[in-house]
Amino acid sequence: MVAGYVAGATALASLGVAYYVAHTLTAPRRPGPLDDYVFTPFETGADYEEVTFPSADGGQLLQGWWLSRPQTDRVIVACPGYRGSKSDLMGISTALWRAGFNVLLFDYDGHGAGRGVPVTLAYREVRDFFGALDYVQGRVPEARIGVIGFSMGASIAIIGSARRPEVRAVVADSPFTRHADVVAHAIRRVTHLPGRPLAWLADHFLGRRAGYRHSDVQPIRDVAALAPRPLLIIHGAQDATIPVSHAYLIYERAGHPKELWVGSGAGHCGTYFLDRPAYCARVAQFFERALGDSSIPHSVTAESAKNTKHQRE
Repeated sequence: MVAGYVAGATALASLGVAYYVAHTLTAPRRPGPLDDYVFTPFETGADYEEVTFPSADGGQLLQGWWLSRPQTDRVIVACPGYRGSKSDLMGISTALWRAGFNVLLFDYDGHGAGRGVPVTLAYREVRDFFGALDYVQGRVPEARIGVIGFSMGASIAIIGSARRPEVRAVVADSPFTRHADVVAHAIRRVTHLPGRPLAWLADHFLGRRAGYRHSDVQPIRDVAALAPRPLLIIHGAQDATIPVSHAYLIYERAGHPKELWVGSGAGHCGTYFLDRPAYCARVAQFFERALGDSSIPHSVTAESAKNTKHQRE
């Protein structure tokens, strides 16, 4: 009888932990008094404008910054991480702007400037990424598009770009292999309990709370579809949030051309901070090779300028 009570208590405790995981993963974060006190392109000296555009399903209006290089049709879309903000990517985005690219930074619904509504881990956010691509194509006809993403944003860059052939190149810094893998790792790291069984239980609550399951988010399943478009995977060797093994597995599954850069001693999304100039130079050179030089036909430049004028009006 005692054994039965213990088993029942263990089962209830496991269900409680699993529910807490699903709740914590998707619950809205309350807006805070310092949310708007962030770095903007003003601080880095980039020419920019604030823009808004709908997600691909039209359900949300997203906020972004457009760093402008009207003399080129090359555009980099920058994808932040889970519960992150577009302001987090100001360093690399300004460096790419200085290298001669237009750059679009944006916040997913519920993350960054859009706090206060439920979120998911790279499921609904992919539709926001598609909205960003739609905005780019509406603003710059025949844009040569590259994508850079960090953490969840890296996974979104892989999943989303695999489905959108207009993306010509992807830089994925610290992606995860599968939703189930990263959730299981987080459970194990935080609670010191078996991660996979609890992640399996949490999956059922995710379906009820957020309308998606682990199996819906698997960058490792989608990465092969990027080929023959170039892919650069970056990962910190000492990443405790998403182990570097995820990068090796995704790289193994990817087609060619592909590159893997592991930052020795770097933590999560930390390769940038090992040597910021070297990081920016390597990413800029990757996009230079993938997207070509900055020159574009005069007709395209004129059309882009006309679209920009129309949107401002």
